[in-house]
Amino acid sequence: MKLGIVSAILDQSDFREVIDTVAANGLDCVELACWPQGKAARRYAGVSHIDVVNLDAVKAKAILSYAESKQVSISALAYYPNPLDENLEKRQEAIDHLYHLIDAAKLLDVNLVTTFIGRMQSKSLLENLTEMETVWRPILAYAEQAKVRIGIENCPMLFTADEWPGGQNLMTTPAIWREVFKRLNSEYLGLNYDPSHFVWQQIDYLAPLYEFKDKIFHVHYKDIKVYPEKLKDVGVMATPLDYMSPKLPGLGDVDWGRYVSALTDIGYTGNTCIEVEDKAFEGSYEAVQQSITLSTRYLRNFVI
Repeated sequence: MKLGIVSAILDQSDFREVIDTVAANGLDCVELACWPQGKAARRYAGVSHIDVVNLDAVKAKAILSYAESKQVSISALAYYPNPLDENLEKRQEAIDHLYHLIDAAKLLDVNLVTTFIGRMQSKSLLENLTEMETVWRPILAYAEQAKVRIGIENCPMLFTADEWPGGQNLMTTPAIWREVFKRLNSEYLGLNYDPSHFVWQQIDYLAPLYEFKDKIFHVHYKDIKVYPEKLKDVGVMATPLDYMSPKLPGLGDVDWGRYVSALTDIGYTGNTCIEVEDKAFEGSYEAVQQSITLSTRYLRNFVI
């Protein structure tokens, strides 16, 4: 397995500085944030380390050349919008940009786009599954033609009041994954697997690795800490951030030894990326850089 980072946390750095940071920490790869230029929508979103809209062969060659000079590979191009947004204008903007990412992934020979499948917040699960087929069939057909895989992260996007009641991403549980993969039966659709989202949902984060081993295209390392005293006060129907918090790997409730052990059980040899979203390390950009170093040092106990 290769160990890397998700570049979204390095929002004050350009592409070369990101690669330099990855290399300086002895990391192998990077999942590069590729949002539309200058359109930050929420925390950790809007970061863009490659302008995929204006990417051409010359720029792609320069990007790859610099990364290779630092012995860093690009694990995926990342963009996490809501392609099923009930605001059809926002939906189309997300879909259009996904096509740009697919083109860029092919041009850079990365051949993987990491994203969300989206969700209509006010609609039922069945309504969402039906709409998902309509929206995603042409996207997947385009990706298949380009030979670019799509890895969907299992984040519910159900953290703040404006994301309730249904959240903004359908791919939240193994039960839903089975139905999605049945409806969108494509070898180019898979998972960007993040165990932390299962912790606060009280779902086993190890068992699905074995069931869906052939669908795991990319892996995230992010931890979650659930605060029992807060959960007792607000209950599971509260906004999740009222009783839990994202943490650096090793500072939360994920058992990383068991998690990486399970990855080795299933023969996963792909890219694994640290996703930093720990507010305790956001006081300064120096603290952000420190969070990457600390996370890398910890995870090197398991990923060599």
